[in-house]
Amino acid sequence: MLFHGQFLCAFFALFFISFGSANSWVFRRLSMATYPTIYVDQSGHGNFSTIQSAIDSIPSNNGNWICVSVRAGEYREQVRIPMDKPYIYIKGDGKRKTTVVWDSHDSIATSPTFISQADNIFVKSISFKNSFNNPPTNYNPIRTAVAAMISGDKSSFYRCGFFGFQDTLWDVQGRHYFKLCTIQGAIDFIFGSGQSIYERCTISVIAGALDGLAGYITAQGRSTPEETNGFVFKDCNVIGTGLTYLGRPWREYSRVIFYNSYLSDVVLPLGWNAWGNFGGREHQLTFAEHGCYGIGSNTLNRVKWEANLSQDILSWLTSIRFVDDDGWISRLPVNIALYMYTNSGMFLSLLIGLL
Repeated sequence: MLFHGQFLCAFFALFFISFGSANSWVFRRLSMATYPTIYVDQSGHGNFSTIQSAIDSIPSNNGNWICVSVRAGEYREQVRIPMDKPYIYIKGDGKRKTTVVWDSHDSIATSPTFISQADNIFVKSISFKNSFNNPPTNYNPIRTAVAAMISGDKSSFYRCGFFGFQDTLWDVQGRHYFKLCTIQGAIDFIFGSGQSIYERCTISVIAGALDGLAGYITAQGRSTPEETNGFVFKDCNVIGTGLTYLGRPWREYSRVIFYNSYLSDVVLPLGWNAWGNFGGREHQLTFAEHGCYGIGSNTLNRVKWEANLSQDILSWLTSIRFVDDDGWISRLPVNIALYMYTNSGMFLSLLIGLL
């Protein structure tokens, strides 16, 4: 036991010295699993110069992870992962360094900069931007302009960025896990019928460009009470300019929860809006907040129909089981569910496992 204690003390000493940031040795070691890798580099030093050509080279019905490593740069292209190409791991050099930009608009089906239709997709350290209204200008009218469309099951995004104005992120359907991502927009900029957790994400509101009109963060599309989908924002930060509602319904049984999240003064006191034909059917909606803080979290003037969830329902919606009841997240190329850093960058899960 003495030796065991001495070993742990020595290990912790090395841990505190070596693991001062989120890019720690543990993170690197756990990310070093080897996969066939295709390199994309605009300068000509990779296998391909475009991301789409790299994806096109992957065989259909692939059953093992293949990494597409995208070097830093701005890639002006529309990227699509078709349904028959699962197990693709796209890795950039950082969400501020590797960016995919496109400017199509008007149609949510054809405008997305990034379209992911396959199951089992993992994307890390890259940003997707629809530049038609981002940054906002007086030159282009406000239009639907999607940055990313995610319709495959078991899809995860880690340290990614999604930048647009109206309809930025179409979370279409399937189980999705977003962690440490940035999503920016003004109108319905996270929408769809996905069953998704957004954990420790930055929700960047740019409704200041709406000339005094309020924006909407979410437009969730749950259609029946039997459907299990919904959006959960866990430990997120809602910041930005202008004023915004947390959400409005896209379908009759829309479900959105903000949990333990920072809500800045961009959030309107009413919080939610039942617009159009949903008036009088607010009891069907599940719009809820729990444990939030910040100026925008004051619920004194919230809509009277905001949901009050039971502890059992709240626990289910905010646990990883909501999107992962079969362990698919633990089988990603990088097990992002285990990364629980404090401000000093310590990997708490590993420590707990050693005790």
